[in-house]
Amino acid sequence: MEPAARIAPQPWMKAPATRAVLAALEAGGQKARFVGGCVRDALLGRPIGDIDIATPEPPERVVELLHQRGIKAVPTGIEHGTVTAVARGKPFEITTLRRDVETFGRHARVAFDADWAEDARRRDFTMNALFLDATGAVFDTVGGLEDLRAGRVRFVGDPETRIREDVLRLLRFYRFHAHYGRGAADEAARAACRRLAPLLPTLSAERIAAELVKLLRAPDPVPTFRLMEEDGVLAAALPELGRIDLLARLVAIEPEPDPLRRLAALLPPDAAAAEAFAARLRFSNDMRDRLVALAKATVDLDADERAQRKAIYQLGPELYRDAVLLSAASAGKERPDALLELAAKWPVFVFPLRGRDLVAAGIPPGKEVGRLLETLRSWWEANDFAPDRAACLAELERLRGASDESGEGG
Repeated sequence: MEPAARIAPQPWMKAPATRAVLAALEAGGQKARFVGGCVRDALLGRPIGDIDIATPEPPERVVELLHQRGIKAVPTGIEHGTVTAVARGKPFEITTLRRDVETFGRHARVAFDADWAEDARRRDFTMNALFLDATGAVFDTVGGLEDLRAGRVRFVGDPETRIREDVLRLLRFYRFHAHYGRGAADEAARAACRRLAPLLPTLSAERIAAELVKLLRAPDPVPTFRLMEEDGVLAAALPELGRIDLLARLVAIEPEPDPLRRLAALLPPDAAAAEAFAARLRFSNDMRDRLVALAKATVDLDADERAQRKAIYQLGPELYRDAVLLSAASAGKERPDALLELAAKWPVFVFPLRGRDLVAAGIPPGKEVGRLLETLRSWWEANDFAPDRAACLAELERLRGASDESGEGG
């Protein structure tokens, strides 16, 4: 097979851990090549994430070759031909060239007798079916290089066949279009997605959630969400997401992408709805809590600086910043840089008193301590966080004196 192109070997290709794994795999006499996302992103000059490697060696032989060079081998999916090598603390996913004998949804019975072209034909998108060797030679049997250069996300072979093999590929098509596509989306792929959208509810919540978050990380996911709406994909998989116009306004003013803030723009501004959505997609507790907080947080953009400082203290700088951006997008306003700067420069104010301070001052332990603490905290906030510990204790004495005079203290 002749190379379709060549690139200069990049630092990640020449790193000691990478060279060690390639040398181990090729010690048996077979070629090993990079494949998938690392090749795609290397060709585009983008940062490299996971490094995947393909080899004709069967998985058991891969394990043997790695062990011979003292490299840890983890049989992460050995029945499907996948072994994870760990060299110098870095993981490399190694998969034997394979062909599908029979498919069962996202699973398949595979044979490890494929050549490079057969292996490429079983992959999802042409831009993911490129191989790259250590010298920088790029091998392409499916037209992926031309598609990558054109910004065209295209399925390998028949789109409907690829999707039926794994329905998640339907969502991946839109996610990849958001990150890598330019111009109109591939119509054959869209037609297949429209036909097979009713299969989306068969996917697990976790897989849908992972694709959604990755899509929301795209520089501008708005055109893709509009495609998904037109193609019936949102209605089938994510019917709660309806406020695309608000997302568009948020994307236009946000300093940097933030998936959960963008998700909050798409969801109804209702804490219960946010919590229900997070539960349905089985978000982590941290993601759920932040999404609910974003649904509840509001900021009066026109309030004075003193009120803004109070809001920053109550919400915390990060949530305040998100709420400012969402509020500005909702109101159709430009980015409120002055408020964002105020949050960035916000010093950490800590209320000077604790319950033990009130007990030491003579307040009996119990509900009265909590009530007075909240009263004092509200007074401290109303005074722009300026009163120090001594001033707060003085205000405590004033409150106790006022209580005694009114007859409420005895």
